[in-house]
Amino acid sequence: MSLLAFGVNHKTAPVEIREKVVFAPEGLYGALHELLARDGLREAAILSTCNRTELYCGTADNNNADYRNILLQWFCSYHNIDCKLVEPYTYLYPDQSAVRQIMRVASGLDSLVLGEPQILGQMKAAYATAYQAGTIGGHLNRLFQHTFSVAKRVRTDTAIGASPVSVAFAAVSLARQFFSDLNKHTALLIGAGETTELVARHLRENGIGRIIVANRTVEKAHLLATEVNGFAIGLSDIKGHLAEADLVVSSTASQKPVVNKEDAQQAIKIRKRRPILMIDIAVPRDIASDVNELDDIYLYTVDDLQDIIQEGLRSRQEAAKQADEIIDNHVSHFMGWLQSLNAVDTIRSYREDAAKIRNVVLEKAQRHLAAGCDPEQVLQELAYSLTNKLIHTPTAQMSQAAYAGRDELLQAARELFNLNTIDNTES
Repeated sequence: MSLLAFGVNHKTAPVEIREKVVFAPEGLYGALHELLARDGLREAAILSTCNRTELYCGTADNNNADYRNILLQWFCSYHNIDCKLVEPYTYLYPDQSAVRQIMRVASGLDSLVLGEPQILGQMKAAYATAYQAGTIGGHLNRLFQHTFSVAKRVRTDTAIGASPVSVAFAAVSLARQFFSDLNKHTALLIGAGETTELVARHLRENGIGRIIVANRTVEKAHLLATEVNGFAIGLSDIKGHLAEADLVVSSTASQKPVVNKEDAQQAIKIRKRRPILMIDIAVPRDIASDVNELDDIYLYTVDDLQDIIQEGLRSRQEAAKQADEIIDNHVSHFMGWLQSLNAVDTIRSYREDAAKIRNVVLEKAQRHLAAGCDPEQVLQELAYSLTNKLIHTPTAQMSQAAYAGRDELLQAARELFNLNTIDNTES
């Protein structure tokens, strides 16, 4: 069994590419089973977030299989996109590199925001979905469980999460730079997920004047709005309230824009050209890209937050080095376990042969005892016979190896049987 990690992320692909290869949550079951139907694939899980889409796979031991092409072709076929457009942005990590990648991702070391904690929850959700879909086997199951343990240790043993840096924090930092006094302004938050909750809390802590929360499910929007002294609306009501917003932060799972150019243009007209700062941290994007063509609209995407985020990363760099050391150690442990599986069949066969020999010798001893033979003599014969039968094949093979000059096999035998070096030097 080999392990692979394949995909694109914020380092390799711009948002224009990433948004084309997002897996919708409701389609993951079908996607996982389609993926597993590909030749040579035995296990599969899919992680799809704003900043990455990665496939984690367990494959058959087939060194001749072109798994990069197999995964690329399925990836592009599923999303109905030209492979030539996507291929330059993809990566493939095999075996040990795949194990390191999944551990670094779960620990927040490969995130847009170094050390951000949300990715671990997203990784656990990806595992749960694959487990429920029946596409997780023994190897990926062990890898995910080990990964979750490593991520927890990174979080507790290093200061990777000490600084308040996140996409949400970066969005609010940008708003603070744009507006001289937040308490005089109104924020419209579109979506009611975890990232939007963080934005809402940061805005409240920074004294935002008023918060409107828009969500497809108004009840969920109401829950968040209650926490931050705001009020809730449905997505269909955004057009009627857009002109009230000085700041718009959007993060939904919508596959289509929820704010278009016409709506934004109308809002600016009502506002008499007072500017609006729009921050779109969704992938696929919630705010149509041509909105940026309008005067008095300042539109930022998740990629535009990179510079702001970098300012808050310095305090996490040393912690990241410590985290990588922890991960490297656990990668070695996991690969050792994975490689040990190669000996399972050999060990099983060796034990079965030994058990057969034991049964034959034991039956003979039992017959002699039933016939009234001296028990002490029977035990001595049993021990002698069992020893000879157990060591016969190994000693014969070692003799043959010595005859053939295969010193490396003799050395391997000494290591295998933990034999001390014999000193034949005369004293």
